[in-house]
Amino acid sequence: MSRLRPRDLLRLATVGLRTRKLRAALSVLGISIGIASLVAVLAISETSKADLLAKIERLGTNLLAVEPGESPFGGEARLQAAATGRIGLLGDVESAAAVTTVKGATVRRSSYVPAEITGGIFVAAADPELLRTLEGATAAGRFVDRATERYPAIVLGAKAAGRLGIHGVEGPVQVYVAGRLFTVVGILEPLPLVPELDSAALVGYPAAARFFGTDRSPSRVYVRAREGEGPVRAAAALLPSAADPWAPKEVAVSRPSDALEARAAAEGAFTSLFLGLGAVALLVGGIGIANVMIISVLERRSEVGLRRALGARRRHIAAQFLGESFVLGICGGVVGVGLGVGATAAYAAAEGLTLLVPPVAIAGGLAAACVLGALAGLYPAMRAARLTPTEALRTA
Repeated sequence: MSRLRPRDLLRLATVGLRTRKLRAALSVLGISIGIASLVAVLAISETSKADLLAKIERLGTNLLAVEPGESPFGGEARLQAAATGRIGLLGDVESAAAVTTVKGATVRRSSYVPAEITGGIFVAAADPELLRTLEGATAAGRFVDRATERYPAIVLGAKAAGRLGIHGVEGPVQVYVAGRLFTVVGILEPLPLVPELDSAALVGYPAAARFFGTDRSPSRVYVRAREGEGPVRAAAALLPSAADPWAPKEVAVSRPSDALEARAAAEGAFTSLFLGLGAVALLVGGIGIANVMIISVLERRSEVGLRRALGARRRHIAAQFLGESFVLGICGGVVGVGLGVGATAAYAAAEGLTLLVPPVAIAGGLAAACVLGALAGLYPAMRAARLTPTEALRTA
Protein backbone atom coordinates (compact mmCIF):
# COMPACT_ATOMS: atom_id res chain seq x y z
CA MET A 1 0.00 0.00 0.00
CA SER A 2 1.45 3.36 -1.00
CA ARG A 3 1.82 6.11 1.57
CA LEU A 4 2.96 9.76 1.53
CA ARG A 5 5.36 10.86 4.23
CA PRO A 6 5.20 14.46 5.55
CA ARG A 7 8.65 15.26 4.16
CA ASP A 8 7.64 14.04 0.72
CA LEU A 9 4.37 15.96 0.94
CA LEU A 10 6.25 19.18 1.69
CA ARG A 11 8.55 18.63 -1.29
CA LEU A 12 5.62 17.92 -3.61
CA ALA A 13 3.67 20.91 -2.26
CA THR A 14 6.52 23.27 -3.12
CA VAL A 15 7.63 21.84 -6.44
CA GLY A 16 5.06 23.86 -8.37
CA LEU A 17 6.06 27.03 -6.54
CA ARG A 18 9.75 26.44 -7.19
CA THR A 19 9.25 25.83 -10.90
CA ARG A 20 6.79 28.70 -11.45
CA LYS A 21 8.32 31.40 -9.25
CA LEU A 22 6.73 34.46 -10.87
CA ARG A 23 3.22 33.00 -10.69
CA ALA A 24 3.78 31.99 -7.07
CA ALA A 25 5.12 35.44 -6.19
CA LEU A 26 2.07 37.15 -7.70
CA SER A 27 -0.26 34.81 -5.81
CA VAL A 28 1.56 35.52 -2.55
CA LEU A 29 1.40 39.25 -3.29
CA GLY A 30 -2.36 39.11 -3.75
CA ILE A 31 -3.07 37.53 -0.38
CA SER A 32 -0.33 39.52 1.41
CA ILE A 33 -1.98 42.81 0.41
CA GLY A 34 -5.20 41.71 2.08
CA ILE A 35 -3.42 40.51 5.22
CA ALA A 36 -1.31 43.69 5.34
CA SER A 37 -4.49 45.78 5.14
CA LEU A 38 -6.11 43.91 8.02
CA VAL A 39 -3.02 44.04 10.24
CA ALA A 40 -2.30 47.71 9.47
CA VAL A 41 -5.91 48.77 10.11
CA LEU A 42 -6.02 47.01 13.48
CA ALA A 43 -2.55 48.13 14.53
CA ILE A 44 -2.93 51.76 13.42
CA SER A 45 -6.33 51.94 15.09
CA GLU A 46 -4.98 50.54 18.36
CA THR A 47 -1.92 52.81 18.20
CA SER A 48 -4.05 55.93 17.65
CA LYS A 49 -6.62 54.89 20.23
CA ALA A 50 -3.97 54.17 22.86
CA ASP A 51 -2.39 57.57 22.24
CA LEU A 52 -5.79 59.28 22.47
CA LEU A 53 -6.67 57.50 25.72
CA ALA A 54 -3.26 58.36 27.14
CA LYS A 55 -3.87 61.99 26.17
CA ILE A 56 -7.25 61.94 27.93
CA GLU A 57 -5.62 60.43 31.02
CA ARG A 58 -2.88 63.06 30.91
CA LEU A 59 -5.23 66.00 30.37
CA GLY A 60 -7.73 64.76 32.93
CA THR A 61 -11.48 64.36 32.79
CA ASN A 62 -12.26 66.86 35.55
CA LEU A 63 -12.61 69.93 33.33
CA LEU A 64 -16.19 71.12 32.89
CA ALA A 65 -17.66 73.86 30.72
CA VAL A 66 -20.68 75.95 31.68
CA GLU A 67 -22.50 78.03 29.06
CA PRO A 68 -25.94 79.49 28.38
CA GLY A 69 -28.45 76.87 27.32
CA GLU A 70 -31.85 77.29 25.71
CA SER A 71 -34.50 79.60 27.08
CA PRO A 72 -37.96 77.96 27.44
CA PHE A 73 -39.50 80.99 25.74
CA GLY A 74 -37.12 80.96 22.79
CA GLY A 75 -35.17 84.00 23.94
CA GLU A 76 -31.42 84.29 24.33
CA ALA A 77 -30.20 82.79 27.59
CA ARG A 78 -27.32 84.54 29.35
CA LEU A 79 -25.06 83.84 32.28
CA GLN A 80 -24.88 86.51 34.96
CA ALA A 81 -21.67 88.37 35.69
CA ALA A 82 -21.59 86.84 39.19
CA ALA A 83 -21.83 83.27 37.86
CA THR A 84 -18.08 82.66 37.95
CA GLY A 85 -17.77 83.79 41.55
CA ARG A 86 -20.67 81.61 42.72
CA ILE A 87 -19.26 78.59 40.88
CA GLY A 88 -15.89 79.08 42.57
CA LEU A 89 -17.54 78.72 46.00
CA LEU A 90 -18.62 75.11 45.37
CA GLY A 91 -16.75 72.59 47.49
CA ASP A 92 -15.87 70.25 44.62
CA VAL A 93 -14.53 73.09 42.42
CA GLU A 94 -10.81 73.86 42.47
CA SER A 95 -10.90 76.86 40.11
CA ALA A 96 -13.17 78.60 37.62
CA ALA A 97 -12.48 81.14 34.89
CA ALA A 98 -14.79 82.93 32.46
CA VAL A 99 -14.48 83.82 28.78
CA THR A 100 -16.71 86.35 27.02
CA THR A 101 -16.75 86.76 23.26
CA VAL A 102 -16.25 90.35 22.08
CA LYS A 103 -18.84 90.85 19.36
CA GLY A 104 -17.84 92.57 16.14
CA ALA A 105 -14.10 92.64 16.90
CA THR A 106 -11.58 91.25 14.42
CA VAL A 107 -7.83 90.73 14.63
CA ARG A 108 -5.60 91.75 11.72
CA ARG A 109 -1.90 92.39 11.27
CA SER A 110 -2.59 95.97 10.20
CA SER A 111 -5.41 98.34 9.25
CA TYR A 112 -4.63 97.67 5.58
CA VAL A 113 -6.04 94.14 5.82
CA PRO A 114 -9.79 94.17 5.01
CA ALA A 115 -12.00 93.73 8.08
CA GLU A 116 -13.91 90.86 6.46
CA ILE A 117 -10.74 88.74 6.33
CA THR A 118 -10.91 87.35 9.85
CA GLY A 119 -8.97 84.12 9.36
CA GLY A 120 -11.46 82.45 11.70
CA ILE A 121 -9.98 84.36 14.67
CA PHE A 122 -12.31 85.76 17.33
CA VAL A 123 -11.64 88.15 20.20
CA ALA A 124 -12.62 87.25 23.76
CA ALA A 125 -12.16 88.66 27.25
CA ALA A 126 -10.66 86.18 29.71
CA ASP A 127 -10.02 85.93 33.45
CA PRO A 128 -6.34 85.79 34.48
CA GLU A 129 -7.07 82.38 36.08
CA LEU A 130 -8.08 80.86 32.73
CA LEU A 131 -4.71 79.33 31.86
CA ARG A 132 -4.37 77.73 35.32
CA THR A 133 -7.90 76.36 35.15
CA LEU A 134 -7.26 74.81 31.74
CA GLU A 135 -3.82 73.58 32.88
CA GLY A 136 -2.42 75.12 29.71
CA ALA A 137 0.91 76.76 28.96
CA THR A 138 2.35 79.56 26.86
CA ALA A 139 4.65 78.82 23.94
CA ALA A 140 6.03 82.35 24.16
CA GLY A 141 5.57 85.30 26.49
CA ARG A 142 2.98 85.22 29.26
CA PHE A 143 -0.76 85.15 29.80
CA VAL A 144 -2.88 88.20 30.59
CA ASP A 145 -2.51 88.94 34.33
CA ARG A 146 -3.54 91.58 36.84
CA ALA A 147 -0.74 93.85 35.65
CA THR A 148 -1.73 93.82 31.96
CA GLU A 149 -5.48 93.13 31.92
CA ARG A 150 -6.33 96.86 31.88
CA TYR A 151 -4.10 97.69 28.94
CA PRO A 152 -4.16 96.91 25.19
CA ALA A 153 -2.33 93.61 25.70
CA ILE A 154 -3.44 90.47 23.87
CA VAL A 155 -2.64 86.74 24.00
CA LEU A 156 -3.04 84.63 20.85
CA GLY A 157 -4.12 81.02 20.63
CA ALA A 158 -1.82 78.60 18.79
CA LYS A 159 -3.85 78.62 15.55
CA ALA A 160 -4.53 82.34 15.72
CA ALA A 161 -0.82 83.10 15.97
CA GLY A 162 -0.05 80.80 13.04
CA ARG A 163 -2.71 82.42 10.85
CA LEU A 164 -1.37 85.88 11.64
CA GLY A 165 2.19 84.76 10.95
CA ILE A 166 3.34 85.51 14.50
CA HIS A 167 5.80 83.06 16.03
CA GLY A 168 7.23 85.04 18.94
CA VAL A 169 6.66 88.13 21.09
CA GLU A 170 10.09 89.69 20.76
CA GLY A 171 9.79 93.03 19.20
CA PRO A 172 7.29 94.31 20.30
CA VAL A 173 4.68 92.64 18.07
CA GLN A 174 1.38 94.41 17.53
CA VAL A 175 -1.93 93.51 15.91
CA TYR A 176 -4.87 95.65 14.85
CA VAL A 177 -8.06 94.97 16.84
CA ALA A 178 -11.24 96.90 16.03
CA GLY A 179 -9.50 100.19 15.29
CA ARG A 180 -6.75 99.96 17.91
CA LEU A 181 -3.27 98.48 18.09
CA PHE A 182 -2.77 95.78 20.73
CA THR A 183 0.60 94.42 21.83
CA VAL A 184 0.98 90.64 21.70
CA VAL A 185 2.28 89.59 25.11
CA GLY A 186 1.90 85.84 24.75
CA ILE A 187 1.18 82.86 22.49
CA LEU A 188 -0.55 79.78 23.88
CA GLU A 189 0.40 76.16 23.39
CA PRO A 190 -2.39 74.12 21.71
CA LEU A 191 -5.25 73.26 24.08
CA PRO A 192 -6.53 69.77 23.13
CA LEU A 193 -9.48 69.85 25.53
CA VAL A 194 -10.70 73.29 24.38
CA PRO A 195 -9.56 73.58 20.74
CA GLU A 196 -11.93 76.52 20.18
CA LEU A 197 -9.53 78.74 22.16
CA ASP A 198 -6.71 77.88 19.75
CA SER A 199 -8.36 80.35 17.35
CA ALA A 200 -8.93 83.04 19.99
CA ALA A 201 -7.27 86.35 20.74
CA LEU A 202 -7.66 86.97 24.49
CA VAL A 203 -7.67 90.27 26.34
CA GLY A 204 -8.40 91.18 29.95
CA TYR A 205 -11.93 92.00 31.09
CA PRO A 206 -11.08 95.61 32.08
CA ALA A 207 -9.52 96.20 28.65
CA ALA A 208 -12.53 94.64 26.89
CA ALA A 209 -14.89 96.91 28.86
CA ARG A 210 -12.73 99.97 28.22
CA PHE A 211 -12.12 99.55 24.51
CA PHE A 212 -15.12 97.51 23.31
CA GLY A 213 -17.83 98.04 25.92
CA THR A 214 -17.97 94.34 26.78
CA ASP A 215 -19.64 93.43 30.08
CA ARG A 216 -18.65 90.55 32.36
CA SER A 217 -21.53 88.27 31.35
CA PRO A 218 -19.62 85.04 30.48
CA SER A 219 -20.03 83.27 27.16
CA ARG A 220 -18.52 80.22 28.86
CA VAL A 221 -17.11 79.37 32.26
CA TYR A 222 -14.41 76.71 32.48
CA VAL A 223 -14.43 74.79 35.76
CA ARG A 224 -11.72 72.52 37.13
CA ALA A 225 -13.31 70.09 39.59
CA ARG A 226 -11.49 67.96 42.12
CA GLU A 227 -10.00 64.70 40.81
CA GLY A 228 -12.24 61.65 40.78
CA GLU A 229 -15.44 60.69 39.06
CA GLY A 230 -17.48 61.33 42.20
CA PRO A 231 -16.45 64.97 42.71
CA VAL A 232 -16.79 65.66 38.98
CA ARG A 233 -20.34 64.33 38.91
CA ALA A 234 -21.21 66.20 42.10
CA ALA A 235 -19.84 69.45 40.71
CA ALA A 236 -21.64 68.96 37.38
CA ALA A 237 -24.93 68.45 39.23
CA LEU A 238 -24.55 71.70 41.21
CA LEU A 239 -23.16 73.93 38.47
CA PRO A 240 -26.50 74.93 36.86
CA SER A 241 -27.92 76.17 40.17
CA ALA A 242 -24.68 77.94 41.07
CA ALA A 243 -24.43 79.64 37.68
CA ASP A 244 -28.05 80.81 37.67
CA PRO A 245 -30.06 80.11 40.83
CA TRP A 246 -33.21 81.59 39.25
CA ALA A 247 -33.12 79.64 35.99
CA PRO A 248 -30.83 76.57 36.34
CA LYS A 249 -32.55 74.84 33.42
CA GLU A 250 -31.20 77.55 31.10
CA VAL A 251 -27.61 76.52 31.90
CA ALA A 252 -25.77 73.84 29.91
CA VAL A 253 -22.91 71.84 31.44
CA SER A 254 -20.54 69.71 29.36
CA ARG A 255 -17.27 67.86 29.82
CA PRO A 256 -14.70 68.63 27.07
CA SER A 257 -12.97 65.27 27.51
CA ASP A 258 -16.18 63.58 26.32
CA ALA A 259 -15.41 64.85 22.82
CA LEU A 260 -12.05 63.03 22.82
CA GLU A 261 -13.70 59.86 24.13
CA ALA A 262 -16.33 60.12 21.39
CA ARG A 263 -13.51 60.48 18.89
CA ALA A 264 -11.92 57.29 20.20
CA ALA A 265 -15.26 55.50 19.79
CA ALA A 266 -15.62 56.90 16.26
CA GLU A 267 -12.20 55.54 15.35
CA GLY A 268 -13.47 52.10 16.37
CA ALA A 269 -16.38 52.48 13.95
CA PHE A 270 -14.03 53.44 11.12
CA THR A 271 -11.86 50.46 12.01
CA SER A 272 -14.79 48.13 11.29
CA LEU A 273 -15.28 49.79 7.90
CA PHE A 274 -11.62 49.45 6.92
CA LEU A 275 -11.54 45.87 8.18
CA GLY A 276 -14.38 45.15 5.77
CA LEU A 277 -12.38 46.64 2.90
CA GLY A 278 -9.33 44.61 3.96
CA ALA A 279 -11.46 41.46 4.01
CA VAL A 280 -12.54 42.18 0.44
CA ALA A 281 -8.88 42.53 -0.59
CA LEU A 282 -8.14 39.24 1.19
CA LEU A 283 -11.02 37.52 -0.61
CA VAL A 284 -9.66 38.74 -3.95
CA GLY A 285 -6.28 37.29 -3.01
CA GLY A 286 -7.91 33.96 -2.15
CA ILE A 287 -9.71 33.89 -5.51
CA GLY A 288 -6.37 34.55 -7.15
CA ILE A 289 -4.84 31.52 -5.43
CA ALA A 290 -7.79 29.34 -6.44
CA ASN A 291 -7.42 30.50 -10.04
CA VAL A 292 -3.69 29.77 -10.04
CA MET A 293 -4.26 26.32 -8.55
CA ILE A 294 -6.90 25.41 -11.16
CA ILE A 295 -4.52 26.42 -13.93
CA SER A 296 -1.78 24.42 -12.21
CA VAL A 297 -3.99 21.31 -12.19
CA LEU A 298 -4.72 21.70 -15.91
CA GLU A 299 -1.04 22.19 -16.74
CA ARG A 300 0.14 19.24 -14.65
CA ARG A 301 -2.31 16.57 -15.81
CA SER A 302 0.50 14.43 -17.14
CA GLU A 303 2.25 14.58 -13.77
CA VAL A 304 -1.00 13.60 -12.01
CA GLY A 305 -1.62 10.75 -14.46
CA LEU A 306 1.94 9.43 -14.09
CA ARG A 307 1.77 9.53 -10.28
CA ARG A 308 -1.60 7.77 -10.29
CA ALA A 309 -0.21 5.12 -12.64
CA LEU A 310 2.72 4.57 -10.26
CA GLY A 311 0.35 3.93 -7.34
CA ALA A 312 -0.49 7.32 -5.84
CA ARG A 313 -3.96 7.37 -4.35
CA ARG A 314 -6.58 10.10 -4.78
CA ARG A 315 -5.92 11.44 -1.29
CA HIS A 316 -2.21 11.78 -2.10
CA ILE A 317 -2.98 13.89 -5.17
CA ALA A 318 -5.47 15.98 -3.21
CA ALA A 319 -2.97 16.47 -0.37
CA GLN A 320 -0.28 17.60 -2.86
CA PHE A 321 -2.36 20.41 -4.38
CA LEU A 322 -4.02 21.33 -1.09
CA GLY A 323 -0.55 21.58 0.47
CA GLU A 324 0.64 23.81 -2.37
CA SER A 325 -2.29 26.16 -1.84
CA PHE A 326 -1.68 26.14 1.91
CA VAL A 327 1.99 27.07 1.41
CA LEU A 328 0.94 29.98 -0.81
CA GLY A 329 -1.46 31.13 1.87
CA ILE A 330 1.03 30.95 4.74
CA CYS A 331 3.71 32.72 2.68
CA GLY A 332 1.23 35.47 1.86
CA GLY A 333 0.30 35.69 5.55
CA VAL A 334 3.90 36.06 6.70
CA VAL A 335 4.67 38.71 4.06
CA GLY A 336 1.38 40.49 4.76
CA VAL A 337 1.96 40.63 8.51
CA GLY A 338 5.43 42.04 7.88
CA LEU A 339 4.06 44.70 5.53
CA GLY A 340 1.26 45.59 7.95
CA VAL A 341 3.63 45.99 10.91
CA GLY A 342 6.02 48.01 8.74
CA ALA A 343 3.23 50.34 7.61
CA THR A 344 2.10 50.82 11.21
CA ALA A 345 5.66 51.55 12.34
CA ALA A 346 6.03 54.16 9.59
CA TYR A 347 2.73 55.79 10.59
CA ALA A 348 3.66 55.81 14.28
CA ALA A 349 7.06 57.35 13.52
CA ALA A 350 5.51 60.03 11.30
CA GLU A 351 2.88 60.97 13.92
CA GLY A 352 5.20 60.67 16.91
CA LEU A 353 3.16 57.84 18.46
CA THR A 354 4.21 54.74 20.36
CA LEU A 355 3.93 51.66 18.15
CA LEU A 356 1.30 49.20 19.36
CA VAL A 357 0.59 46.05 17.37
CA PRO A 358 -2.07 43.88 19.05
CA PRO A 359 -1.09 40.17 19.11
CA VAL A 360 -4.58 39.30 17.84
CA ALA A 361 -3.78 41.18 14.60
CA ILE A 362 -0.69 39.07 13.94
CA ALA A 363 -2.26 35.78 15.02
CA GLY A 364 -5.50 36.58 13.19
CA GLY A 365 -3.67 37.59 10.02
CA LEU A 366 -1.66 34.35 9.91
CA ALA A 367 -4.71 32.23 10.75
CA ALA A 368 -6.81 33.95 8.09
CA ALA A 369 -4.10 33.38 5.50
CA CYS A 370 -3.83 29.69 6.37
CA VAL A 371 -7.58 29.14 6.30
CA LEU A 372 -8.01 31.08 3.07
CA GLY A 373 -5.13 29.24 1.42
CA ALA A 374 -6.66 25.88 2.38
CA LEU A 375 -10.14 26.87 1.20
CA ALA A 376 -8.79 28.29 -2.06
CA GLY A 377 -7.03 25.00 -2.82
CA LEU A 378 -9.91 22.72 -1.84
CA TYR A 379 -11.72 22.65 -5.19
CA PRO A 380 -8.56 22.39 -7.35
CA ALA A 381 -7.31 19.57 -5.11
CA MET A 382 -10.60 17.67 -5.42
CA ARG A 383 -10.58 18.20 -9.17
CA ALA A 384 -7.04 16.84 -9.45
CA ALA A 385 -7.90 13.87 -7.25
CA ARG A 386 -10.85 12.91 -9.48
CA LEU A 387 -8.60 12.52 -12.55
CA THR A 388 -8.06 8.88 -13.55
CA PRO A 389 -4.62 7.80 -14.80
CA THR A 390 -5.88 7.09 -18.35
CA GLU A 391 -7.84 10.34 -18.57
CA ALA A 392 -4.92 12.41 -17.27
CA LEU A 393 -2.36 10.83 -19.61
CA ARG A 394 -4.70 10.94 -22.63
CA THR A 395 -5.51 14.66 -22.26
CA ALA A 396 -1.96 15.72 -21.28
